[in-house]
Amino acid sequence: MSHRPLPTAAFDRAAALAGPNASVRGTLALAGGTHARTHLIQTANPEREFVLREFPAGDRAVSDEMQVLGALDGLGGLAPRLLAADPGGPAEEPWNLISRLPGRADITPADPPGFARQLGHALARIHSTAADRLAGFPRVLDRPEESRAALRGPAASLVSARWESLAAEPAVLTHNDFWSGNTVWQDGTLTGIVDWSGAALGPRRFDLGWCRLDLYLLFDQRLADRFLESYQAATGDACPDPLLADLWAAARSHASVESWAPNYRDLGRADLTARVLRERHAAWTRHLIECSANAMPQP
Repeated sequence: MSHRPLPTAAFDRAAALAGPNASVRGTLALAGGTHARTHLIQTANPEREFVLREFPAGDRAVSDEMQVLGALDGLGGLAPRLLAADPGGPAEEPWNLISRLPGRADITPADPPGFARQLGHALARIHSTAADRLAGFPRVLDRPEESRAALRGPAASLVSARWESLAAEPAVLTHNDFWSGNTVWQDGTLTGIVDWSGAALGPRRFDLGWCRLDLYLLFDQRLADRFLESYQAATGDACPDPLLADLWAAARSHASVESWAPNYRDLGRADLTARVLRERHAAWTRHLIECSANAMPQP
């Protein structure tokens, strides 16, 4: 992505939304992701704050997020509201302007079990989004990067063998990148979920395994299990075969887990270097494969 100045049209729109006498008094770069260039826009007279997300030229994220945020309608306060957008052109960087959710990203919680519990409850709310809001949404399994052919690593063959089971699972609204860095917190309470551009219809195991992997990388299996327990309590329904969800996440992330190091570093976990992430990912994958072998019926 280029480092040209932020779009003046977004500043003008933020000032207009704030009020007839408002002006932009400053911007602040926000950490937590590499896909979008994200800034906080602050206005004066009156004082208000907006979030500007700018994407690489030709990226569909803005168009996709326009559809998703419109359907969510704030998700009861957990999702930002779309305020303005410019999908851009072939050589222009698209952007959107969204409401700011209270709080900030926090992957170093004082209460890790409470952290995992709230993540489980939040995901249950996403997955309970009414189906009549989701007309025209893309499907996760139709994306080439999420296809059976894109699976990699030691867990790939196990997931491929169960692919029809995944494809037949009832579809819900999935976030697509539900990890702790895409949530915001205030005084230990989860106050919002961000980065909705990849949301699509798919099996709930798509999000469940992804967040469990993140919690294992950050903490341990105990926290991953607490998250799953909280999700199941919130939905009132046991997740079918959570081991398959975990194997799927491992196979989806095998080729890219080292690239997550900057995201973790920017949010306070510089210890999770590319090498450490690969080692922890490999250990998790080995554990899952051993569990899968032990679960197989004996002859």
